[in-house]
Amino acid sequence: MSKCLLIVESPAKAKTIEKFLGKNYAVAASMGHVRDLPRSQLGVDVNNNFAPKYITIRGKGKILKKLREAAKKADKVLLASDPDREGEAIAWHLAHSLGIKPTDKCRVEFNEITKEAVKESVKNPRPIDEKRVDAQQARRILDRLVGYNLSPLLWEKVRGGLSAGRVQSVAVKLICDRQREIDCFIPEEYWTVKAELLAPSEEKFTAQLLSRGKEKLELKSEAEAQAVVEALKKEVPQVADVTLKERRRLPRPPFTTSTLQQEAGRKLGFTVKKTMAIAQVLYEGLEVGQEGRVGLITYMRTDSTRISPQAREEAVQYITDVYGQEFVGPGTMSKGRGRIQDAHEGIRPTRASRRPEDVAKYLTRDQLRLYTLIWERFLASQMAPVVYDSVTAKITAGEFVLRASGSKVKFPGYSVLYEEAAEDSEEEKGTELPPLAAGDQLKLKRILPEQHFTQPPAAYTEASLVKTLEEQGIGRPSTYAPTIETIIKRGYVVREQKRLKPTELGFVVTDLLAEYFPEIVDPKFTAAMENQLDLVEEGEAVWTEVVGDFFGPFSERVQQAKDKMGPVQLAEEESDEVCEKCGRNMIIKTGRFGKFLACPGFPECKNTKPIREGTGVSCPLCGGEMVVRTSRRGRRFYGCDNYPECTFVTWDPPTSKRCPECGSLMVRKEPKRQPPYLACSNKECKYKEAMPSEVGKDEAKAGDVQGVKS
Repeated sequence: MSKCLLIVESPAKAKTIEKFLGKNYAVAASMGHVRDLPRSQLGVDVNNNFAPKYITIRGKGKILKKLREAAKKADKVLLASDPDREGEAIAWHLAHSLGIKPTDKCRVEFNEITKEAVKESVKNPRPIDEKRVDAQQARRILDRLVGYNLSPLLWEKVRGGLSAGRVQSVAVKLICDRQREIDCFIPEEYWTVKAELLAPSEEKFTAQLLSRGKEKLELKSEAEAQAVVEALKKEVPQVADVTLKERRRLPRPPFTTSTLQQEAGRKLGFTVKKTMAIAQVLYEGLEVGQEGRVGLITYMRTDSTRISPQAREEAVQYITDVYGQEFVGPGTMSKGRGRIQDAHEGIRPTRASRRPEDVAKYLTRDQLRLYTLIWERFLASQMAPVVYDSVTAKITAGEFVLRASGSKVKFPGYSVLYEEAAEDSEEEKGTELPPLAAGDQLKLKRILPEQHFTQPPAAYTEASLVKTLEEQGIGRPSTYAPTIETIIKRGYVVREQKRLKPTELGFVVTDLLAEYFPEIVDPKFTAAMENQLDLVEEGEAVWTEVVGDFFGPFSERVQQAKDKMGPVQLAEEESDEVCEKCGRNMIIKTGRFGKFLACPGFPECKNTKPIREGTGVSCPLCGGEMVVRTSRRGRRFYGCDNYPECTFVTWDPPTSKRCPECGSLMVRKEPKRQPPYLACSNKECKYKEAMPSEVGKDEAKAGDVQGVKS
């Protein structure tokens, strides 16, 4: 007879944990939630203090039967679901299903799945936290009340299969609002002027023109820029002042759920869903050589950046051994926004000394990339800051004032290990100025006026949407992945080249909700509701009152919308493509993978086909046209329209130019934080060249005045 039954959520976690505990323990998995609200009905008694009706989830009956049998054979049952609200609710449902009193010491939780953490946790069980359960239950009931009241309304007024929710509807509105900003944006022209100067040492450097006297220069046209250029050419530049100072750049704190999702998106190109799926595997455990099965990272659903004293000691020891004592820093933590659920640590490796190269052969490529990102970020957070010697020179040329800046790394600090994506400014990339002193006469080599246009805000990526949701307090990090997947699945949003673009359906539904249910799509209202749920967990609010305060006004709006909202007819864009099955002109529709052609005779005619977006470039193999295609995961690529007879494809946009060395197709490369360039599509050929618009900048003769339009 087993003395203790330990129940976790997943078989992978169970497999890892059972190796840490002796023969007196049996470990079983509940496979997540075992009870929930019924799918076929509301399941909430709004007239009885919002009492929920919980039923066993379909397919979980056999699992519960096995757990009950195992529980009868055990002297004690411990519930070890994840250490968060959702995990607490799972433990509470398990307790009710297995006849365990929630007030008994039956709940254990561990922030990391290591032998030491697991053994320590099972020694210190506690009662189930009813306040945390109440907060989760309030969220679940609120979401059910919103979804089961709004979704049928959308089915009736717009079309079937739609849904609405507290967080997803706000997310869609943010994306729609951003797209409208982009569509309505009118670019404005402006010019900047730089001067290429020679120091007394004959070393070349560049200064930016700032002002004429005390008046800041704002050049709106080429004529204004050229007038300044002509005036500047007549002046002799001189160093007016040189400022030297030391600057420090602190390392970023350990990852939280949302910052991990953002950085994995920026650095690794992962979707939020992919990041969380891989992190789950790293947390639950993998076979790592002689160590056996072990969890490699701490719990990945957290909004805290604190770390344990033991983890800090391990990190300090590793940094000292590898880099030296001078690279040890005080440790960085962020203050966070609003209330922080500080139940567990930031995301970190379970052992600082377990380097990525030590586990590389046991992990898949993507598992290793994410583990490396987490490991480097954590170690860097405990390291010393980067120290720069910064130089700023004020230069006068008659009445004109220019500025040149540069810096030199004095101490590399944490940058020897980790750099956050897109965080460096030009000044921090190590641009150095030649020796300069006040009074130095300079030579004007050439003047570079450059045309610019103001840019619209960028469409959201998953990373930038997650950042905005977190900044505005909408939802919780653990909800971001399912939220993004839901709005794509419902056809409200599509991914286009890693950007989130709203569909016509997204605009229509958002506008309807904004008109009849403004609070549902109001970020401030949604954030305030999250704060109310936090108060429930802290015991400062009663969950039934929170739900009641929301549901009263909401139910009135639902009734008003049913009475006033008329049916909405989605506009159908007709194409020139003729359906080969029935002869009708096909219409353009939008699905989860983007736009496609469909027959308007549906359901009698169900013919569909992809939209071919031509490039005007001939296929190098057969002469057919290269067209835009979309992979199963929504990524755009370019292939021959004679597929499957011709299988030529490329991920990069093709051009009509051919490689001068091997004759292959040239493609456009667009690396991050670098100018685009042309490269040969033949992997064995390394030829590349600057884009035509970039050619010529470095070929200008000394003394020329050159304008570059971009």
